[in-house]
Amino acid sequence: QVQLVESGGGLVQPGGSLRLSCVTSGSNFSIYDMYWYRQTPGKQRELVGAITRGGTTNYADSVKGRFTISRDNTKKTVYLQMNSLKPGDTAVYYCFAQRYHTAYEVDHYWGQGTQVTVSS
Repeated sequence: QVQLVESGGGLVQPGGSLRLSCVTSGSNFSIYDMYWYRQTPGKQRELVGAITRGGTTNYADSVKGRFTISRDNTKKTVYLQMNSLKPGDTAVYYCFAQRYHTAYEVDHYWGQGTQVTVSS
């Protein structure tokens, strides 16, 4: 029912910038809290940051001050602006949507991911 499609990944030099997009379909986007995760081989997915229904943002310490999450409810899209990129930011970045449907059930959906590589 709900589909998330990430885009905007690629190769960038250290210190460069990249903007990721996550476009949703089949959902009432405005009621979902949105998250960005990332994962490298052999590691668990790491929470990068989140933006709530109301637009409040939170970030992991490792990216705070460098990354910015925003959302456009009209376009049903969440963005991750990444500045001052470091080699340690190299990962597959995933978009995640979540809402509490009932007192006992939560709805959540994952995108397929987009590769970000930071290298000289």
